[in-house]
Amino acid sequence: MNIFDVVGPIMVGPSSSHTAGAVRIGLTARKLMGERISYAQILLHGSFLATGHGHGTDRAIVAGLLGLNVDDRRIPDSFCLARERGLSFEIKGIDLGEEAHPNSVELIMKSVSGRRLTVVASSIGGGRIWIDKIDGLDANFSGDYPTLIVHNLDQPGHVAEVTTMLEHKSVNIAAMQLYRSGRGGHAVMVIECDQEVPPDSIEWLRKVEGVEKVTYYSPAVKISEQAE
Repeated sequence: MNIFDVVGPIMVGPSSSHTAGAVRIGLTARKLMGERISYAQILLHGSFLATGHGHGTDRAIVAGLLGLNVDDRRIPDSFCLARERGLSFEIKGIDLGEEAHPNSVELIMKSVSGRRLTVVASSIGGGRIWIDKIDGLDANFSGDYPTLIVHNLDQPGHVAEVTTMLEHKSVNIAAMQLYRSGRGGHAVMVIECDQEVPPDSIEWLRKVEGVEKVTYYSPAVKISEQAE
């Protein structure tokens, strides 16, 4: 625990969970998409749904999708800003089940190039977030580190290929999680790293036989604001 876990982040309020965390969820989803978002369906669960409007959760998520940070004074005006920048959205309620954190949201998004992405995330307090699912598959990472998400067939050798590549690129693994739908089915690697993964390595992974999809999240990336 550090001082920011106690006092919370520097932010536009009123709530670190319902406002700052919501901005971070939107911003992380934008970075996972890797380009500007043209449409988002925002499905609020639990406390996000019950008290989110009063806390500005809806405006905070939209602000994050637009690329605003938690201390940006334009957060309360994000709906108007979205219209100016061509981001259309709709906000509804959803029941994600009893296991979902009360401050959870499902984002169903489309980018300006037509790419689609679905993210389920939760705000867990003090402005911290947790990415629970990506495109319906378990992810479970914090968004604090560069993160490589590899969807692959459950076959021998894929974990070794990915970890060996990271070793050759001098990328240290901070945490690694493995999931699979069943033996020989679909599998997911979620690897949080201490360093950025080079773009050429990500492209190489996408061409490896048996790899179905590669998603990369970088906390440092900034999506171009051109044409916004």
